[in-house]
Amino acid sequence: MASTNTAARSRSLQTPIGLVQRFVALIPGLLLLGAVGYAGKFIEQFINIYTKTHHVTFPNIEYVLWAIVIGLIIANTVGIPRIFQPGVATYEFWLKAGIVLLGSRFLLGDVLHLGGISLLLVAIAITLSLTFMHILGRAFKLKPKLTSLLAVGSSICGVSAIIAAKPAIDADDEDASYAIAAILALGAVSLFTFPLIGHSLHLSDKAYGLWAGLAVDNTAEATAAGALYSDAAGKVAVLAKTTRNALIGFIVLGYALYWSSRGEAQAIGNKAVFLWRKFPKFVLGFLSISLLATLAFFTKPQLTSLANLSRWAFLLTFAGVGLRTSLRELGKQGWRPFAVGAIGEVFIALLTLGLVYGADQYLHL
Repeated sequence: MASTNTAARSRSLQTPIGLVQRFVALIPGLLLLGAVGYAGKFIEQFINIYTKTHHVTFPNIEYVLWAIVIGLIIANTVGIPRIFQPGVATYEFWLKAGIVLLGSRFLLGDVLHLGGISLLLVAIAITLSLTFMHILGRAFKLKPKLTSLLAVGSSICGVSAIIAAKPAIDADDEDASYAIAAILALGAVSLFTFPLIGHSLHLSDKAYGLWAGLAVDNTAEATAAGALYSDAAGKVAVLAKTTRNALIGFIVLGYALYWSSRGEAQAIGNKAVFLWRKFPKFVLGFLSISLLATLAFFTKPQLTSLANLSRWAFLLTFAGVGLRTSLRELGKQGWRPFAVGAIGEVFIALLTLGLVYGADQYLHL
């Protein structure tokens, strides 16, 4: 009888009236996502305006982290009433939509403008960074998927890479929150330390810009760290960072295939069919949009609109991440993820600094 009732309920949801009821049920949660996400954006803008007006040096903390923090506070104090839960659960849809639209910001053609030596340094840095983070994660006995998120975030493009990799490898919300918090916190430190180190070593504008573009994770922080040194260094930092960003789809594709191949313990009859069934199709959407943007299929206003839509989608996404994250569960992870992130970031900064300094001295960047 129970199965009959369930089947009948499922059929009723497919009717026009049922679909309308489902949509109406989503509205309270969607409004909550929007309110939390916009609050995060408001805090980011308010702090930026205040610090610029009063000439205060303060790192740019992106709305992503503010939205997560606000959501965390709500979820772990008053909780989420049942009426909001269906709409809040749609955050994964907004995540995938945002990733597809994110492809408009990563032009594959920018890779060609950096130069042979610099491209080689990008490839070496990414390879060694990924390898070291996985070694470090195993040494600290982190969960494998958390290690993957930290590795992708620190070696490619910070939060954007974690955003793309999280659903691709089916990682937990808590893992994504931990990885994002670690990457954002450590990225903010670079704004204070990188210019000081660059000036003390008398790095050229190109060498410093390349280092900032290779070592700083998030695009905003990499751009700021380069601009704090000089305008020329800022341009090189953006170009190097964009080159790393352009590889996000391919790196996530590799991780998706790896975790898909480990998805079932039993024998798999047709591996190709299995991988295609398990493979996250939104990654292909990301690559397709990136390719179209590279081929100048979109006009500049259209690219701006796609990028803005992507940011709005992520606004809803990370409001949902915060609202669905339990601090009690995060506490079970302990201090090790942050230790791995900190050690890894220092290693990557020193590694890329050595690579860039050596190339500048002997190959004259």
